[in-house]
Amino acid sequence: MPQNRKQSKGLLNIQEVLKILPHRYPFLLVDRVLDIKKGRSITAIKNVTYNEPFFQGHFPRLKVMPGVLVIEALAQAGGILLFHSVSNPETKMVFLSKVDKAKFRKTIIPGDQLILKVELLKLKNKICQIKAEALVEGEVVAEAEIMASVLELEELNE
Repeated sequence: MPQNRKQSKGLLNIQEVLKILPHRYPFLLVDRVLDIKKGRSITAIKNVTYNEPFFQGHFPRLKVMPGVLVIEALAQAGGILLFHSVSNPETKMVFLSKVDKAKFRKTIIPGDQLILKVELLKLKNKICQIKAEALVEGEVVAEAEIMASVLELEELNE
């Protein structure tokens, strides 16, 4: 019988991440949340495994995680932060609208663990701006400023 693991305060496991993000395999790129400071910042994890479907077609002889998926992982961590920072998050959806100042400093390969650090710079009306970094073993491997739109689900159905 599976055991329930006791969690420390503020920590979200994959089951709780699934309750927040609409993404599913193979597009769910956040495995766990280590820390959330509501309205300020989040630290999350993406474990990069050899079994990732993108490794079959992206430089198959030299397994490298695509930069756009690193940005997506950072944006998803930002989405979790946003859902913890707005009222009635169950009635909202977050859409990526802009990526600025993206830099990819090192390749990310199977076995790496991405630490996703996201800081909320601005949240006004329906627009938010975040600063995001991905680290491997304490070293920044990618960074970007990301803007997103927060829309009401009912607006999407019109």
